[in-house]
Amino acid sequence: MHLETIQLHRFPQTFIPFISQLRPRLHSKSITFRSTKCLNISSSHAVPSLPDNQIIIGCGMTTVDFLATVDGYPKPDDKIRTTSSKVQGGGNAGNALTCAARLGLKPKLISKVADDSQGKSILEELEADGVDTSFIVVSKGGSSTFSYVLVDSQTKTRTSIYTPGDPPLMPDDLSRSMLLSAFEGARLVYFDGMSIETALFVGQEAARNNIPILVEAESPREGLDELLKLAGFVVCSAKFPLAWTQAPSIPSALVSMLIRLPNVKFVIVTLGEDGCLMLERSTNEDVSVEERNLESFLELLYKEKDDSLAIPTCISSVVRKFRSDGIGTVCGRFLIGTAEKIPDSELIDTTGAGDAFIGAIMYAICSNMVPEIMLPFAAQVAAAKCRALGARTGLPHRTDPCLASFLC
Repeated sequence: MHLETIQLHRFPQTFIPFISQLRPRLHSKSITFRSTKCLNISSSHAVPSLPDNQIIIGCGMTTVDFLATVDGYPKPDDKIRTTSSKVQGGGNAGNALTCAARLGLKPKLISKVADDSQGKSILEELEADGVDTSFIVVSKGGSSTFSYVLVDSQTKTRTSIYTPGDPPLMPDDLSRSMLLSAFEGARLVYFDGMSIETALFVGQEAARNNIPILVEAESPREGLDELLKLAGFVVCSAKFPLAWTQAPSIPSALVSMLIRLPNVKFVIVTLGEDGCLMLERSTNEDVSVEERNLESFLELLYKEKDDSLAIPTCISSVVRKFRSDGIGTVCGRFLIGTAEKIPDSELIDTTGAGDAFIGAIMYAICSNMVPEIMLPFAAQVAAAKCRALGARTGLPHRTDPCLASFLC
């Protein structure tokens, strides 16, 4: 199998229009797309225009995170000292929408906090980043959601202890008129998989209004199946596809997911430092499209990875019929996205890296980015986040020169 490889180094500004012209042609053949870690572009470089439709809706969790960095995770009865600490907003939906706002979108968040000091700080931080909080329910009494997060500076891992807010967000908290107001002009609705009963209520209303839906799937839970049936896009954790489908491998599980979820246009599984894997459905029903055994094909595709590269890359196949024995056949394209190899001295905290990835995916959908650009772009945004403590400190703004090659 031959794959054409396109490598982009530190190209001058005169190459930026060329890259823009190249994007529409990226679907035509199998390629490896390699981004640059950071372009040397002067501060006078004009920031590209925003997508025509910038409004997105997020429904899910927003929290306060109490973060502490330690030299090693404590053993029972240990007393240890923090090396750094931070109190910052968190939660999947809160983080993902903060990321999207910094990239230039106009997010609205549907969530719930209490009228306590933590709830007040949650709202103030979101508003400061440009997230519309007018659809967040504030309960009288109760407590806002919070988490304790220990970041091990030696192993570069983090341990989170989550305390849910009370009372939780329920469908009765949201009127139909409120939702219609939130949905006005929306390009996309995102669900982080929390508060499933409420998410399904909101999702059904979004579907009735023909608004595309992105669902994040971390782990199987009651009610999630119904929400996934409404989705046009799915981003899931490494453990979800196998647990949900009982397939023998992640690629086979992605085929199973597209078969079980006929409305889904693509599904992405995030694999941490191993990048991600994406299966994009094709509407091409041409009988001449080649059918390939899934496992043997992906074995060849993975051989195209250049493990010496530190920058995010993407390898894509042409449209094929992928056959997974015992599961079925799907017509589409597989794409392999790699993560940035962050030097150990620069890797601070992975908290919220997946949320940053999803925030970038939402921007990419609104911008109609082709997947070959979308996956390295999302990896670049997630890598920037990992260079600072907390889920939001390192989230880049659209003016960050490291994103210039993607936003031209």
